[in-house]
Amino acid sequence: MNDALYPIVYFGDRSFHIVSEEAPVPPAERTHVWDCERDGEASPANIVKLFEKYDRIVYRIPRYLYGVEEAFAVWSLAFARITAAGGIVADDGGRLLLIRRNDRWDLPKGRLETGEALERCAEREIAEETGVEACVEAPLCATWHAYWFEPTQRWELKRTWWYLLRTTRPAELRPQREEGIERVVWCDRATAAAHLEAAFPTVRRTFEALHALRPALF
Repeated sequence: MNDALYPIVYFGDRSFHIVSEEAPVPPAERTHVWDCERDGEASPANIVKLFEKYDRIVYRIPRYLYGVEEAFAVWSLAFARITAAGGIVADDGGRLLLIRRNDRWDLPKGRLETGEALERCAEREIAEETGVEACVEAPLCATWHAYWFEPTQRWELKRTWWYLLRTTRPAELRPQREEGIERVVWCDRATAAAHLEAAFPTVRRTFEALHALRPALF
């Protein structure tokens, strides 16, 4: 399946794909093809229950209903929609900035404020979470991430816009501990690649986009 054509929503390390009925589903271990009659409504609760057995769920839309975009719009009504931005910061030496949050390697990002441009959100959140001031150089990709948000007792669906940013000034690395960030580190290519092995798939997807855009960096 072409990831650019179909919405992929990540629930932590697992993925939920919405595709057309005609789309081929490549065989893969721990993959479940959703059947509406058998599996019922594709609600967050039902999805999470199936994730107890599977790592990947493919929800195929019958051709007599509606297209993938319409199906995704209807399905996403069960969530509160959140917009966020963040990215990968590179310095003049080619090092890449990573954070350690809740015992996993991650990228700095945060929620869009009212009236704020996405690029400015990425720059602001990176400065707040790491102490590094950087400027957006190019867009990388966008990802969907679904999760249960305990403070508001609701499911949220976050659309994060990722960017490549540059910094030319040295800065003191300051992890924003109130956001669960334990460490902020500059990494060379090999170290960054090693850290990605245990990162969330949204982070790996962002580094894949970086490789496609700037293979010299990663």
